[in-house]
Parts: sequence; structure tokens; C-alpha cells
Amino acid sequence: MARRCHESSIVDPRAEIADDVEIGPFCHVHAGVRIGAGTRLLSHVVVMGSTTLGLSNVIHPFTVIGGDAQVRKGAASQGTRHGLEIGDHNVFRESVTVNTSSGDGTTRIGSHNLFMAGCHVAHDVVVGSRCVVANGVQLAGHVIIDDWVTFGGLAGVAQHLRVGQGAFVAAGAMCERDVPPFVIAQGDRARVRAINVVGLERRGVPAESIAALRRAFASLWKGEAREGGSCSFDDALRALDRSDPWVGLLAAWLEDPVRGVRPTKRGLRPL
Repeated sequence: MARRCHESSIVDPRAEIADDVEIGPFCHVHAGVRIGAGTRLLSHVVVMGSTTLGLSNVIHPFTVIGGDAQVRKGAASQGTRHGLEIGDHNVFRESVTVNTSSGDGTTRIGSHNLFMAGCHVAHDVVVGSRCVVANGVQLAGHVIIDDWVTFGGLAGVAQHLRVGQGAFVAAGAMCERDVPPFVIAQGDRARVRAINVVGLERRGVPAESIAALRRAFASLWKGEAREGGSCSFDDALRALDRSDPWVGLLAAWLEDPVRGVRPTKRGLRPL
């Protein structure tokens, strides 16, 4: 049992809670939950399901961690383990909801992430580390968010998509296709707009690598540096100078047969 648990809170004795966890007023911790050292539930927090919280997480009022998946499978999902694993040093602001998996498997969140007020992490989502998910962002089921991704407010990502590392998804962007690493995606429906220079600089990426990524972007998405401007996206990708390791990461992601980016007649947009 936690050493600092407000008398108004309900903590099931079958929950596993480190000695220095703080549980504020009117919280409810269900059976099967495990909470690591240094974590703080400020007030009016619900933690339920087969949920594991790591070290030094902070959960603000009216947040629900480990709620059931919002699916219509009904009896088909009974008898399965609906898991949720959360790493260390995450902050969940007011009214965030994070669901467990929809079947055998686990919803996963890494470490050092910030989830701002009112955002939703659906069933079977995987979020990496050092991401910022702004107010009202909606991540649908089975989405994968790589490390160092930043979302502007009210953005949305449709089911089964992936957002590559270091991407910036602008406020209000509606993503119906994968977002490549290191780019800015913006619009309804979201399209690739530019390299996320600010995010890369904040991450400490060398200036020469940022310049190489900007050249790669110009070649791939703007048609620059192509002979006569007539070669295809695939040709530009094959011809890409990969001597810079960051460009190599981008190219490898684009060549993955499960995802990638292609131009359309309406403009340049992620697939």
C-alpha cells in the first residue's frame, strides 16, 4: 500500500504499489494495477485494467488510465489479456484517456512523454519516448508513434498508421496515411510540407545532417535536383545520396514496402 494515500481514495488491496507512490484525493486504483516508485496520482484519477506504470509518472485530475478498448468485438474479446504498459517520467494532463489492448497484446507507452489535456490513446497503440501529444489529439487503434514525435492540438491519426521519428504533425492535421520521419505534416487530409528543422535542431541533430535532409526533401517531394524535373519519386529515392546517416534513416523508412510516400495528382501527401 502507498505510504501517502488520501483517505478519500479507493485502492484495491490486490494492486501492487511502490511505497513512495502518492495518491491524492478521490482516486480509484483497481485490482491488477502495478504502479512504480515516485509516481503521483494528483486527484480524481482512475487506474484500471492490467496496467503497469513505471517510475515517476505524474497523472493529473480526471485522467483514466487502462480503460477498456472502445471496440465492438463483444464476446469475441472475452478471455483475453488486455494489457497496458507505461514507462517512466511521463506526464498525463487533465482528462487524458489511455485504453488497454483489444485482445491478447499490449498498448505500450515509452518514457519522457507529455500528454496534454483531453488527448486519447486508443487500444493497441504504441507510443515511443520523448513525444509531445498536445491538447485534444486523437490516436486511433493500432497506431504506432515513433520517438521524438510532436503533435499540435486537435490533430488526429487514423487506425493502423505509423508516424515516423522526429515528425511534427501540425495542429488540426488529419492523418489518413503514414507520416515519414523528420517531416512536417499539415492539413486535412495531412500532406508532407517540409523538413521539421526546429525539431531536429532541438534534438541536437548536426547542422550538416539537417542540410542533407533538406536536400533530400527537395529531391523527393519538390522535384528539385531531378534531371529535367521528370523522373519519378521512385527514381529520386533510388538516386538519393545516403552518405549522411539521417538521410539513410529516411530512405530506409520510405523503402519499407508496408508504408512510404508517393505523389498524387492533388499534390504531395503521405501514403
